[in-house]
Amino acid sequence: ISLKRTHDMFVADNAKPIPLDEESHKVKMSVKLRTEYGSVLHMPTLKENLREKGGANAGDPYGHKQYSGNQGQELDYVITGTHPYPPGPGVALTADTKIQRMPSESAAQALAVALPPSQSRLDANRTAAGVGDIYRHAGMAERSQPPGAVMEAGGNKNSALMAKKAPTMPKPQWHPPWKLYRVISGHLGWVRCIAVEPGNQWFVTGSADRTIKIWDLASGKLKLSLTGHISTVRGVIVSARSPYLFSCGEDKQVKCWDLEYNKVIRHYHGHLSAVYGLDLHPTIDVLVTCSRDSTARIWDVRTKASVHTLSGHTNAVATVKCQAPEPQIITGSHDTTIRLWDLVAGKTRVTLTNHKKSVRAVVLHPRHYTFASGSPDNIKQWKFPDGNFIQNLSGHNAIINTLAVNSDGVLVSGADNGTMHLWDWRTGYNFQRVHAAVQPGSLDSESGIFACIFDQSESRLLTAEADKTIKVYREDETATEETHPISWKPEIIKRKRF
Repeated sequence: ISLKRTHDMFVADNAKPIPLDEESHKVKMSVKLRTEYGSVLHMPTLKENLREKGGANAGDPYGHKQYSGNQGQELDYVITGTHPYPPGPGVALTADTKIQRMPSESAAQALAVALPPSQSRLDANRTAAGVGDIYRHAGMAERSQPPGAVMEAGGNKNSALMAKKAPTMPKPQWHPPWKLYRVISGHLGWVRCIAVEPGNQWFVTGSADRTIKIWDLASGKLKLSLTGHISTVRGVIVSARSPYLFSCGEDKQVKCWDLEYNKVIRHYHGHLSAVYGLDLHPTIDVLVTCSRDSTARIWDVRTKASVHTLSGHTNAVATVKCQAPEPQIITGSHDTTIRLWDLVAGKTRVTLTNHKKSVRAVVLHPRHYTFASGSPDNIKQWKFPDGNFIQNLSGHNAIINTLAVNSDGVLVSGADNGTMHLWDWRTGYNFQRVHAAVQPGSLDSESGIFACIFDQSESRLLTAEADKTIKVYREDETATEETHPISWKPEIIKRKRF
């Protein structure tokens, strides 16, 4: 023992310092050997007779000895298993080939380099490719990375486990709350639709009592009632290009009213079932209607001719909107899809399938090239012209019948249970929730909002409701950011988004 200790001290005193690169290389190779051969290191081992080094035979060729690694001296190990290899036909086994040798350290290093990649290396490469794909599809995010940063991030096996910083929502714009200031009654059934005329002097409503009523916007007094539909009136719109009012209903009829004579002057025949909505093109004399027969139809206002029948939805089409730029027609359906249509070709340009439930409402932003869709699962915002998804507005957990938005970025969603939520368009922050009481004498179950719209000045919000009334809201002029602060915290919003 004393001689061995003296020898070890002599070696330690005269040993040359190992360069850092070489030392790190040895550490890496040691780890690699453990990783690659860890599955067999528990097997019984035998120290080979080292005749050239003056070693002695270890005795029993099948004596069990656990692997303990290199202890400062270079040793060869063999793996014997539980029995020698059996001889094959025509192959004579010698004492050297009867057992499988464990390679020496230098041989193991050479073998490790030549071996096919391990599962851990494949996982690391797969992670790197995944990160590369993410940055590649992210567009700007990839260009913002320094060269090689993508593969460096992916090459590290632990990079897949690193938490990515979630995007935080910017602080929403402050909007004053809206308050109810007028309730208008007069209809004898649910008020299903509402529209404001371009001059902002009056507005028109359609009801389940089969009548169309025109009201003075300033005073809320009834000016005129129009009869002609034989079932619920589901849609009304006033033309900005001519003195015409268009209406549609569950009687499959689409009518054009001349407001100078207060009479129907045209009918548009073609739908096979109830007509649920209509809209006018802003720049050409084209009317678009949507129906329970799963189609939308494009009509020439003057000739009453059906220009196109837009087929493709597999269930009732609940809402339709028009705009001047492409795509010029947007439809939402009970088949849970939204379609963007080419008006000239009369064909689908894009189909959006993100919603999981019926899409009953679509609204176009008056200034931005974007739109929103409402469904019981979510309100979603999209970019034109290809329908690129922007964000979800979650929290209005009800059947959303109607959406409206003004130039200040206030989005209103009205639901079947009578609730109304107000959102900041840019950030999706829900800054107000309203549930107005039903008209005295009505049942609580008759609390429902079927349609809502801002007037032309965007200072008043009108809702058409199931308690047979029209409710008018306006901004609270006494409210300030101090009296009604934004209860906004990035952490809370971040958790809700993910």
